[in-house]
Amino acid sequence: MKPITLIFLLLLADVSCAGVEYREFKNPEQQEAYESLTSELRCLVCQNQTIADSNADLAADLRRQVYEMLEKGQSKDEVLKFMTERYGDFVLYNPPFKVKTLLLWLGPVLFFLIGALCVIVLIRRKQTGPKPSLSDEQRQKIRRLLDEGDRS
Repeated sequence: MKPITLIFLLLLADVSCAGVEYREFKNPEQQEAYESLTSELRCLVCQNQTIADSNADLAADLRRQVYEMLEKGQSKDEVLKFMTERYGDFVLYNPPFKVKTLLLWLGPVLFFLIGALCVIVLIRRKQTGPKPSLSDEQRQKIRRLLDEGDRS
């Protein structure tokens, strides 16, 4: 039992050795700008995480690049401008509303409205659609055919 426990603990030790990035800044404003930027920029590998949350190598490189740019004295807007020029609006976790991102912002609303319209049309067709009724002659013919089928 002890060898299994030892192996399990060694496997866990590998996970616990994962490094935590620590960045030291000259002033609290730079620290705040860094945290704000890393939570606003999307990881281009994970695509559903910010670079602050991602463990991907590219996200680590982007965090390092943001840190270096802030250390050089660049403003938050300059860093965002550089990132969007290099990677496009996709790098922003909340892209701006402009012509290029119009479908991105209005697409979900548009698809919802189209779906709701389809549901309303289908419901109205079922409610107002003519219900076919059989004449007495047609009912007798069907009954006769069914009865003949039972005899064979």
